[in-house]
Amino acid sequence: MAAGPMETIRITKMVKAPMDRCFRLSRSIDLQRALDGMNDGPMEGPSSGLIGPNDTITWQRRTFLRVTLLKTSIDVFRPVSYYREVMVKGPYVSYEHEHHFAPFNDGTRIREEIRFTPPTGLMGRIAMRFYLRKRLVRQLEQHLAKLKQVAESEEWHAYLDGQPDFNLRPQQVTTAAVPSMQTPLAEHNRQQQAG
Repeated sequence: MAAGPMETIRITKMVKAPMDRCFRLSRSIDLQRALDGMNDGPMEGPSSGLIGPNDTITWQRRTFLRVTLLKTSIDVFRPVSYYREVMVKGPYVSYEHEHHFAPFNDGTRIREEIRFTPPTGLMGRIAMRFYLRKRLVRQLEQHLAKLKQVAESEEWHAYLDGQPDFNLRPQQVTTAAVPSMQTPLAEHNRQQQAG
């Protein structure tokens, strides 16, 4: 069965805080846990601190009566301006989440972009039409609102003070190391670049 069309979600938020702080807060598992509450959050991989290059993490999301697991890996890491998470295993045909950071006036412009292909079949079309895209948009908006609130206050210290950070050289994982890079999304991107 053929996959449905690729969907793209883009959300931008202006934050009155330094780019480095925003980049690090965006990678804070503890900040995500504060937003998710008790029922959602990381199930495998790092459970606190900052995620970084080559980290693989499995996120749990409860929707209706169902638990969904999404396993992602950071395959591109360019401090302090960009990183990308790609799906290793999960409910989508393909999924990648890009995090962009740029200086803007006296702060930072954060742009989040998710590209995904929803599940195939009748259930996938129903899910997409009635809740999947809306849920992803709501999660991104909530995450960016929380990040902005924390970054613009003194609360950021609770998430970043004492947190070691990674070697801040740009890194890219080879496609052999990340199985999801062989997904239809990666193939689609290769075809677009070739054409």
